[in-house]
Amino acid sequence: MYEFIPDNPYLLLTPGPLSTSKSVRNALLRDWCTWDADYNEDIVQNIRRRLVALATKKIGDYTAVLMQGSGSFSVEATIGSVVPPDGKLLVITNGAYGDRIARMAKVLKLKHIAYSCFETEAPKPEILSIILGEHPDITHTALVHCETTTGMLNPLSEIAKVAKKHGNVFILDAMSSFGGIPFDMADCNIDFLISSANKCIQGVPGFGFVIAKKEELLKCKDNARSLCLDLYGQWKEMDKSGKWRYTSPTHIVRAFYQALDELEIEGGVEARYQRYCKNQQLLVNGMKELGFRPFLPKELQSPIITSFVYPTLDFNFDNFYKIVKKLGFVLYPGKVSQADTFRIGNIGEVFPKDIMRLLEVIESIRNEI
Repeated sequence: MYEFIPDNPYLLLTPGPLSTSKSVRNALLRDWCTWDADYNEDIVQNIRRRLVALATKKIGDYTAVLMQGSGSFSVEATIGSVVPPDGKLLVITNGAYGDRIARMAKVLKLKHIAYSCFETEAPKPEILSIILGEHPDITHTALVHCETTTGMLNPLSEIAKVAKKHGNVFILDAMSSFGGIPFDMADCNIDFLISSANKCIQGVPGFGFVIAKKEELLKCKDNARSLCLDLYGQWKEMDKSGKWRYTSPTHIVRAFYQALDELEIEGGVEARYQRYCKNQQLLVNGMKELGFRPFLPKELQSPIITSFVYPTLDFNFDNFYKIVKKLGFVLYPGKVSQADTFRIGNIGEVFPKDIMRLLEVIESIRNEI
């Protein structure tokens, strides 16, 4: 029986939280004061500048706002602060995370409609154009870039171009793509980009962030439906000194600073993208040889996470999961509504050698599943 015992009991092959480096974890070990300049100026403001520089070459046009909580908190802060009382939101959805944005809009009592696609279908720019033409009262369009329900990478540039043609503010949930897939906010017509510390930048969970076009963020004053999730209010406070309006997750922020350093050392977003792509290609090729079929066709697949169809009708994922976990890897259950699937992520402190080791593990236990 194959056995592997790393310094961590297992690698997290998930879409986040994900496996981090020792140095990122070690950065959590020091305490910080939320009022101190060493924290607010040297760390928080530095992170904000670096995030904007990762997002676009037009750094003067954009700003970054950090927000307590998971990435979903930042999504809700964005749609709840950006859409004005007389605005209307179109949510494009082909998975659970697009559906979640629509649920947020409903809870916040925002005027909204959904352009819903099947989980195996990418949204079509021509259909979006028809919808926006039929509903001229729509002011904002929201899209999930990488829909980790399946692993699909949605057509960002094409969708944003149509939204802009119809005069919409464009909101991108880039939770699982920012820092791991190269694109420029300005080139792609993105007004608000939302992501999280524990995704492709490879920090730990605890805060999210929004990179926003300044001229659009200025329009958000007094829009917020929540005191704590007021994106404009957080931005104005943070712009003064780097201080968060309410207690910030100091240890996690410092670990994220370290993660940004490590992204630069690796060679930036392009280098990380190449590693993730290599991980994913090795994974799919190896899993096919072992009898596991990817759920999505190659042309729709992201390098972030891959859904695999159960190989047989009697396949027991829970049993498979437990065995693989004991041997050093945590996988992810499926979230697809129309098929029995499970998911394997390629992001985090995960390298081709780890993917090869996973494939060896799965091959070694084939007779037990």
